[in-house]
Amino acid sequence: MEKRWVIHEPENEETVCSLMESLGVDRVIANLLVQRGITDFDMAKAFFRPSLDDLLDPFLMKDMTEAVDRIVSAMEKQERVLIYGDYDVDGTTSVALVYTYLRSRFDFIDYYIPDRYSEGYGISTKGIDYAAENNVSLVIALDCGIKAMERIDYANTKGIDFIICDHHTPGDDLPQTVAVLDPKREDCTYPCDALSGCGVGFKLMQGLSIKMNWPFGDLIPLLDLLAVSIASDIVPITGENRILTYFGLKQLNNSPRVGLKTIINLAGVDKDLSVNDIVFKVGPRINAAGRIQSGNRAVQLLVAEKKDVATLIGDTIDGLNEDRKELDHSITDEALQRVASNKALLEKKSTVLFDRDWHKGVIGIVASRMIETYYKPTVILTESNGFATGSARSVEGFDLYNAISECSDLLENFGGHKYAAGLTMKIENVGAFQKRFEEYVCENITHDMLTPQINVDAVIKLSDITPKFFRVLKQFEPFGPKNMTPVFVSEKVVDYGYSRPVGRNKEHLKLSVVDDIREGNVKGGIAFSMGKFYPKLSSGVPFDVCYSLQENEYMGKTETQLMVRDIKFE
Repeated sequence: MEKRWVIHEPENEETVCSLMESLGVDRVIANLLVQRGITDFDMAKAFFRPSLDDLLDPFLMKDMTEAVDRIVSAMEKQERVLIYGDYDVDGTTSVALVYTYLRSRFDFIDYYIPDRYSEGYGISTKGIDYAAENNVSLVIALDCGIKAMERIDYANTKGIDFIICDHHTPGDDLPQTVAVLDPKREDCTYPCDALSGCGVGFKLMQGLSIKMNWPFGDLIPLLDLLAVSIASDIVPITGENRILTYFGLKQLNNSPRVGLKTIINLAGVDKDLSVNDIVFKVGPRINAAGRIQSGNRAVQLLVAEKKDVATLIGDTIDGLNEDRKELDHSITDEALQRVASNKALLEKKSTVLFDRDWHKGVIGIVASRMIETYYKPTVILTESNGFATGSARSVEGFDLYNAISECSDLLENFGGHKYAAGLTMKIENVGAFQKRFEEYVCENITHDMLTPQINVDAVIKLSDITPKFFRVLKQFEPFGPKNMTPVFVSEKVVDYGYSRPVGRNKEHLKLSVVDDIREGNVKGGIAFSMGKFYPKLSSGVPFDVCYSLQENEYMGKTETQLMVRDIKFE
């Protein structure tokens, strides 16, 4: 599939030169910093040297005082408290974090994770009934609840107070609760509005520690959970999130809780864990519990204190992850085949597929995988409780939420944002939805949106990649949204004579390239699934290469290699 390279224009020359001088870095590094909003020495110092002292005051968040006071009151009166959270990674890490912090200080505490299939997302009637039956008078809801007006009203009739800790965009009205902590509230001036749900829970515990004069150091062991949440929920890793992720990764790599250590071992990560490792290896295993069985399993693992208990639960969850992968692959293959064999579907600018037998727990993953092959807005639907329910994913630049909103009269409910959404409709409405969704996409999508895009930070020479350059570049970590791994383009490179196809079917390329044979700046690289380029490349034809940089260790030797994203011949 052809990709479109969008090369970032150079930043303000005066600001770049000022940073070059004050930091002693080259132009490329200074330009990368300015792209990330870092324009002076003090900002650069805070970026390169994160400090927990720079965490924001939790009481800047609207309703924080009320939330903390209500927890203190519950502790003093020995009320029963329930920690309630969603069944995904953000929800289960949120519950584990708050439960872990409070259980060492408070005896009357329990947690609850709703069932994906019988209760669905968010606060459920069943969950409230469980609280009432167990004499719970305060529920701390994490990563959900911001739009649960009717359920909160029901809880109020039962005499159950709620503290909502959410990070999703609120509706026009807020639930009638003791406190609603959500930095996306219009009346909340908290400086970091991009916290994960677990991040909001952490700020609540930080506020409680300040109120009770408990040591801040007691919060640090919780940061491993928070790093997993931030990475898995794909929130911007800037500002406070970057500080929390930086120290959370330190906790994960130096002294992770026994449950996370079990998952890391099962994932086969034998080096320092990165955000990428969390996203692709740790997070999916935690998610698998809620997708295939119950999110309770994930929390049990994350709060486990004994290695043998964690190992037993971890093995179960790893097995569920294998089931998840099998379902994911089989349904994806079926969906891809359905499109490939249908000319009408191939010609559409959107993909909407429905199958009664597809597993609800993996259809979001399937929607994402479909876009990897057919780069167009995609909705995957299955049957659940007599309705067609599903997940939608978008492509760069196209507002999926608006497209679904245009079909709202056909839907029972929907929610989400620009690039991802969930929706439910009557099964008899699927055909009408498919038609109207396609019409909206055709009217509003552009050709560029239908072409995969690679955002390029800078065009550089291979000679720019010095040991010092790479050392500074590594200090940009942790990478993530709003601070992505820098992507470069080097133009008119040629094979140095040692490039070769690799892989079982010779589908990959091991590169050895130069951009000036006289200078001999030979760089090695790996280009996955690009073996098809070898005949032309090996003939000596110049080409442009798009890549990021990675440290590669082999036979005791460490070198910087190109991780190739794309190749274009002149």
